[in-house]
Amino acid sequence: MVLVVERPHRPLASQALVRMFEARKRVFVDLLKWDVPVLDGRYEMDEFDDTHAVYLILLGDQGEHLASARLLETCRPHILGDLFPSLCAAEPPRAPAILEITRFCLDPSQSSAQRLRSRNRLVSALVDYALGRGIATYTGVAEMGWLQQILAFGWRCRPLGIPRLINGKMLGALSIDVGPDTPALLACAGIHEPVALASMPEREAA
Repeated sequence: MVLVVERPHRPLASQALVRMFEARKRVFVDLLKWDVPVLDGRYEMDEFDDTHAVYLILLGDQGEHLASARLLETCRPHILGDLFPSLCAAEPPRAPAILEITRFCLDPSQSSAQRLRSRNRLVSALVDYALGRGIATYTGVAEMGWLQQILAFGWRCRPLGIPRLINGKMLGALSIDVGPDTPALLACAGIHEPVALASMPEREAA
């Protein structure tokens, strides 16, 4: 199941969110050595983890975190538009129907095969979420290895500019168009896997 958490009033409002932020710390800080804020030595959280963020969290059978992603409105402050606009050949895309995918996180406790399946299920959930909410486009910033994977998923994806070396990492910006045929395009590449989306009850997000 993929839990959809829309605009939580508190970032640590539920165990699912707690486990997600802990996993983000293990991946982005401990493993990838990103220089990003850490709360209480346990949670990777930054200024974009506010009440406007949306989270998709893939949960295991026991409620454990398997994978997650954060979605940011592009009409508000977001990573591409506010931190890395130089990655775009033109102005970074901004519109109500455009969201930015950030903090795509695969839990490192899984085997390689499990991480691959979790990746495919989370990508499929992102597409299903977009189709259900009228989102036409996703944008994002990625390091080259991950960027090349995203471009090869079979969906309509294009670079927004020439990758650049920033703080010792080669980064690129991309745009992904989502339409009714996107699940079939992903299926042709062996990526799409149906997954149930469930919204977090408001009492847990408050």
